[in-house]
Order: sequence, then structure tokens, then C-alpha cells
Amino acid sequence: MQNPSDIIKEFENELGKVSSLAVLEQLTITYLGRNGIINTLLQSMKDLSVEKKKEFGKEVNELKFFITSELENKKTTLAKKTDETTFIDVTLPGKQYPKGSLHMITPAIEEISKIFEKIGFIRVSYPEVEWEHYAFEVLNMPRGHPARDDFETFYFDTPEHKKYAKMVLSPHTSSGQVREMLRLNSKPPIRMINIAKCYRLNWDTTHTPMFHQFEGLCVDRGINITHLKGTISYFAKEFFGENREIRLRPHHFQFTEPSFEVDVSCGVCLGKGMVNGSKCRVCKSGWMELAGSGMVHSNVLRAGGIDPDVYTGWAFGFGPERCVMMKEGLKLNDMRIMYGGDIRFLEQF
Repeated sequence: MQNPSDIIKEFENELGKVSSLAVLEQLTITYLGRNGIINTLLQSMKDLSVEKKKEFGKEVNELKFFITSELENKKTTLAKKTDETTFIDVTLPGKQYPKGSLHMITPAIEEISKIFEKIGFIRVSYPEVEWEHYAFEVLNMPRGHPARDDFETFYFDTPEHKKYAKMVLSPHTSSGQVREMLRLNSKPPIRMINIAKCYRLNWDTTHTPMFHQFEGLCVDRGINITHLKGTISYFAKEFFGENREIRLRPHHFQFTEPSFEVDVSCGVCLGKGMVNGSKCRVCKSGWMELAGSGMVHSNVLRAGGIDPDVYTGWAFGFGPERCVMMKEGLKLNDMRIMYGGDIRFLEQF
């Protein structure tokens, strides 16, 4: 029967010669394997007296602990020297990489799409880089209109087209109205929802230079304002909740007649206009402007090849960012934070 102290000396001598993980694995099997030296020592104890078993067993356990500890230390040292591409320790837990998430506007857009899908609206998509012809001309905004000034619209420095004029970053989704009429060969009924990025030179608590809009368009026989109001009320109740209210205010848009601004009761101050004794920073009055709307102008219908004496239609343009700001309980009072890139804010959604 080998003496544990002799085994330690022999083990240390052999361990000092180990230069690779493969050799270390063999040494581990030699000492700690099923038929290794430690198990052999334990099996030899059966012929000893009870007193000697206790004493010898204690020495063997201490020997096992020492060998195990030394082998682990050696393994760590060799692993550091080994190229990580050639060594994989399958016993280690996997690395936890940072997990991203969708930007808060993405699920909002999907929710909006599903709400309108339930009432038969088809989601479409039109160019983000648009011609002036579709962005302005067909929407009743001729040359010289203030919206076409370069402090309102982003223009491309490219040659002007004879028919379509200059290229712009789409200032609104309304350019999709005539495109959709022409796509369907001017054959109503039309029920369209167009959600896309838009660009304007604005930057404050409720505006950013890049933002989203979703455009609704409905054209058919006998369409009137009651259908417009009913559709917007349906959306507001579905998206914001049953307790939220809408109102239509007379306004002017070149491409609708009559025209309305659409307001929803503010989700920050809950329609009161005040927060902690001060005027609400977002709405100022208890109502938040969300959209422009109205009955499609006869000139726009004609541009899409539709006879305004036979068909009528309505259209609206909402901002998904503002819709998110008005979500019940969110109380977000500055749109700019959505695109500020602050991970502390974005990772909450």
C-alpha cells in the first residue's frame, strides 16, 4: 500500500512536466479516474482495522482534495495560454449576450395596422423619396405654396423632371392617395392605410425632423363626414381606451374640403389641461392635436382619375409618435426622446 506522502511527491513531479490540456486530462484519469490511484487506495482499506481505516481514510481524502485543487489550478493556467479558437470548455456556462428589442414605434405601427385591418382597410406602402408632383401638385398645392418652401421640405439636389418636378423626402403620407387611386385603375371602393416615414424641418416637444404618419383613405359612393368621424372614433377607442374622447375642429387643408383637425383628450393630464398645478407641457389645454382630416377635394379625386360627381371620400393623416405619447398611463411629454438613442429610455419598451 502506497504512502499518501509518497504519492504527493510523485504527483507534483508529474504535474510539473504537464504542458498541454490533453496531457493534463490523462494525468487526471491516472489519479482520479474510476481505476485511478485514489480509488485504488480507498479499495485497499477493506483489510485495515476500524481505527486505521479512519486515520487512513482521512489522509486519502486530504490527498484527493489536494490533487483535485492542483489539477484545477493547472487547467486554468494552461487554458489562459491556449488560443481560444482551439479550446472550448464545454463545461462552462454559455456567454449571455445583450438582447435587443423593437423600437417602441414598431409595435405601435403593427397595432394600428391590425385595428384598421378589422374594418377592411388594406395597408400599402409608397416611396419615401417622392416627386413634387405627387407630394404637392396633385394635392392642390401649386408652385409658390408655403409648404413647398425649402425651410419646410427637404429637397434633393438633382435635375428637375419635366412632369414630376423636383425630388423630395416625402413630407407626408398624403402623396399615397393619388398613387393608390391610380394603382387601382381609378376603380373604387378604396380603403387604404399607408404608414411611412416623413420628413420636415421641425424640432420641439411634439415634432422631430423624421417622424411617421399613417394615412387613411376611403373612397366609394355615398361616403360622408359621419363615416369619417365614426372611423376616427373607433380608432381612438381601440388604441387609447374607452375613456378617451375625440373632437373635430374646422380647419383648412389644400387637399380636403371641408377639413378638420382631430384632437384626442390628453393622456398626460387626462384632459384637465393641468399637471401638479401647472399647465400641461404637452397639450396646454386638455386636448392633443393628433391628425388632419376631411373630405377628399374634388381636384384630388380627378387627379386619381375618379369622377367626384359619382364618388366621394375622406382622408386623414395621424402621427404614430403622438399616438404613443397619448397612450393611457405613459405620460410621455417630449417626442424627441424617442429618437435620442438613450438606451435607458428605449429598453423600457
